[in-house]
Amino acid sequence: MTVTVSYLVMYAPEQLRRKSPGDPRLQVRPLIPPRWQFNQSMYCRIGADWSWQEKRDWDDANWRAYAEAPELHTFAASWAGEPAGYFELREDPHGGIEIVYFGLLRAFIGKGLGGAMLSSALEHAWRLGPDRVWVHTCTLDHPAALANYQARGMRIYRTGTETVSGND
Repeated sequence: MTVTVSYLVMYAPEQLRRKSPGDPRLQVRPLIPPRWQFNQSMYCRIGADWSWQEKRDWDDANWRAYAEAPELHTFAASWAGEPAGYFELREDPHGGIEIVYFGLLRAFIGKGLGGAMLSSALEHAWRLGPDRVWVHTCTLDHPAALANYQARGMRIYRTGTETVSGND
């Protein structure tokens, strides 16, 4: 299948157009220490709706190595104490931070949480001291994903098409 991939970037924290959660029930916390089972569970549960395939067949050792890598930072989002979603930030070798995965569990989609959670992801990314924060999304992702990234101040720097068997 052919998908359109959009790469977005932000070069300064001042470019962030924050969306406040407006409700203290949304909490985002770093996962310290890393818990690879959390990354695996969220990747599989959230990714099932968006064709995330690359890591589905990983064994425990692969997940542990991935989640415990020093350049990966995982954050858990909860709503009124219930797990709602997550995001992963990865320090790239060029001084940037990539939003590797970002998503909400199905029960929390459409409740207005995505903008506030992305604002939190961008704020946490900038606290790591990068020269840029970037992400890629594609037409297999949630239909509002691209608009959410742009609404928070990220700008498209490249688009292209790829033939894929899934989204990753």
